Order: sequence, then C-alpha cells, then structure tokens
Amino acid sequence: MITAVDTSVLLDLLLGDETFGSRSATALRTAKCQGALIACAVVWAEVAAIFPTAQAATAALDMLGVEYRALQRNDAIAAGEVWSAYRRAGGARNRIIPDFLIGAHAASSADRLLTRDRGFHRDYFRNLVIMDPTAPA
Repeated sequence: MITAVDTSVLLDLLLGDETFGSRSATALRTAKCQGALIACAVVWAEVAAIFPTAQAATAALDMLGVEYRALQRNDAIAAGEVWSAYRRAGGARNRIIPDFLIGAHAASSADRLLTRDRGFHRDYFRNLVIMDPTAPA
C-alpha cells in the first residue's frame, strides 16, 4: 500500500500541533506499517519552508520515512484541468494550484492520500481514497 502524505499531516507532527499532532502521528505510523509513504515536490517544498536549511528538512522527512516522488506531466495536466473546473464552478481562489497538484499526484502515484483536507480532495478527486487522521476510529 502506498500512501501519499499531505503537508497538513506532516506539519501537525513537525510543529507539534496541539489539536491534531497525536492523531496525525498515529495515522502516519499506521500508514507506514502498511507500506510506503510518499510526497510530491509541493509537499516537500511546503515542509522545507519551516526549516532553516535544506539538510534539516531532508533529515526530518527521511526520519519520518517520507520518500520524494516526482510529479509527472500527466499529474500537472490533471491538476490544471481539475482546478479549471473548480474555478468555472465558482470555486474561490483560496484553493490554489498546489492543492490540486497534491491531489493529482496522489491519485496517480498512491493508493490513498493521508490528509486532513478531506472535503476538498473528495470533491475533486473522487477516485482518491482519503485517510483522515481526524476521523473517528
């Protein structure tokens, strides 16, 4: 089982979020026990932004067992198509292309996406299985 990991879950752990940190940690451990953890360039960049150096960011993601998995051309095209449909349907600009890139990458490269942002991804990536650390067990 391959689990793509969204930025929100990783930041919960790395920043010690009081509300979601422990649940995100448990979900990440569960996913890791079931197979590989991956994240695309967008997630790596968003996580790297909280660290003082690239080496520190890489060490943290390596420690968590999150592998870098590149976005493919088809992921980028799919993200653009879905974002365009979202905007045509009246979607606000608070959802930006990186959110769609994460979803498209997970849909093509993983069996599921570990994210707290379940409503958005469920609405726009209907075939993507969502693993939500905040959902009741």
